[in-house]
Amino acid sequence: MMTWLRNSPVAMWILTILRVYLGYQWTLDGWEKITTSGGFDASGLIIGAIKNPVLTPDKTKAFPWYDWFLNVTTSHGKNTEIFSFLVSWGELLVGLGLIFGTLTLAAAFFGLVMNFSYLGAGVVSVNPTFIIIGALLLIGGYNSGKIGLDHWVTPYLRQKFPFLKNDIKV
Repeated sequence: MMTWLRNSPVAMWILTILRVYLGYQWTLDGWEKITTSGGFDASGLIIGAIKNPVLTPDKTKAFPWYDWFLNVTTSHGKNTEIFSFLVSWGELLVGLGLIFGTLTLAAAFFGLVMNFSYLGAGVVSVNPTFIIIGALLLIGGYNSGKIGLDHWVTPYLRQKFPFLKNDIKV
């Protein structure tokens, strides 16, 4: 399966369709947050996640490390401005990266980070679907962005930064 996703021309087209779809969804969400009058405010979500953490069936915290992270980075929900900024612009930039196929793997990775963060906060919504698509894009590697600007960007970056050279064959 991995060899097929990474090397097949058919997989390249399927991954491109999935990539553009996911990018469109992220772009819409980010653009809506950026253009909201008064700006997007993540404080309600963060405070809700702090006060009502995700619990296991035996009523213990499912993600204690995430609850700790939110409390520490937001001063117990008092300073959420940086998260509001990062969510809005992160969603937009991940979406544009996926639509245009620029730094596709980085965009897919950071999209997954946001999806898992939302799940850690207790928001299910479309996150499982986005996680599956994002994981397929990451597994597909360079084939995920071949029909896009990565066709030119990736070889350029590999030439300029030797540690990016792809010597591993799957």
